[in-house]
Amino acid sequence: MSSPRDLLNAAKAEITEIDPHEVAANISHYTLLDVREPDEYEQGAVPGAVHIPRGNLEFSVEGRIQDKSAPLAVYCAGGVRSAFATKTLQDIGYTNVVSIIGGFNKWKDEGLTWAAPQTMTAQQRIQYHRHLLLPEVGEKGQLKLLGAKVLLLGAGGLGSPAALYLAAAGVGTIGIIDMDVVDTSNLQRQILHNLERVGMRKVDSARKTLEGMNPDIKVNTYDTRLGADNILDIIDGYDVIVDGTDNFPTRYLVNDAALLKKIPVVHGSIFRFEGQVTVFNPYIGPCYRCMIPEPPPAELAPSCAEAGVLGVLPGIVGSIQAVEAIKLLLELGDPLVGRLLTYDALDQSFRTFKVRRDPECPACGEHAGEIIIAEYDDLCMPHAVTA
Repeated sequence: MSSPRDLLNAAKAEITEIDPHEVAANISHYTLLDVREPDEYEQGAVPGAVHIPRGNLEFSVEGRIQDKSAPLAVYCAGGVRSAFATKTLQDIGYTNVVSIIGGFNKWKDEGLTWAAPQTMTAQQRIQYHRHLLLPEVGEKGQLKLLGAKVLLLGAGGLGSPAALYLAAAGVGTIGIIDMDVVDTSNLQRQILHNLERVGMRKVDSARKTLEGMNPDIKVNTYDTRLGADNILDIIDGYDVIVDGTDNFPTRYLVNDAALLKKIPVVHGSIFRFEGQVTVFNPYIGPCYRCMIPEPPPAELAPSCAEAGVLGVLPGIVGSIQAVEAIKLLLELGDPLVGRLLTYDALDQSFRTFKVRRDPECPACGEHAGEIIIAEYDDLCMPHAVTA
């Protein structure tokens, strides 16, 4: 019968071990894999290391580290578990994997770079468990969401579903700007609010709903009109803007400010039974002025208050906006940059149209002048801020 020492020696005979200094000197060359237990990892780790406890390795590693030929350096506390883990990784097809001699203890004792990683609480692991199961999100992505900041323009029809899903997803800071009060007519579609809050400031109602859903998040409220005098200060520091406004003056204002601050905007709009969503990523894709250089006459652009809207429609469009915001935050998939997604509720159809950057765009074109933040209320008849 083999002893644990015999098994360790047998494993080491079939793997390659490497000095921690050699890994540190070529840190960009390797993907580091930490196979210690969660309580050990929380005390300190090599920055950027992928953490998969040894007991979960066989069933988790292929979803987390998909390139089996990429250089992989494995460490545990002292070099024992990493030796067994390296042998296991070789057995399941990883072809360029080494074990770090002495593990994290030697790494730290030798004065090499380490840090106490940001980790999730036990409650957060339960709450976001379905995200953690997704290799494209995982703990790293969820921590990124918890540290992210998204600003919602409006707590109305589009802002309501977007806010709810972003809060549920664990976006750490959600800003909401709206200067309106809750009205009974809002409740047909603005699901952040309820009858008990009729007459309450919308931002206060929104905060109450979101904080009741997820105590992890911070809700910043701006009970003010968005204008040239405050927009740059309000949007500063946010990672993504979700635009739920329904008037052209505000859209042009937001476009110009977002270009200056280089903040992507997830644009959504609704009308009767139709909706559309696109993403304006500054200087990467088209901006709002590329898509709509000039607003239509006011009589051709009625608001939802004038033309009506199916109550379920903003729920669909706002949810798509939330998806696009999360994709931008996590750098997932193919965001709707340069594409306009349209939805028709009457025949349940989606269509996608190309939207190209205009090289002559006065805001983001090759020869565009200095962006001036100004009011545009004279462009068309102003409407309410939210749908």
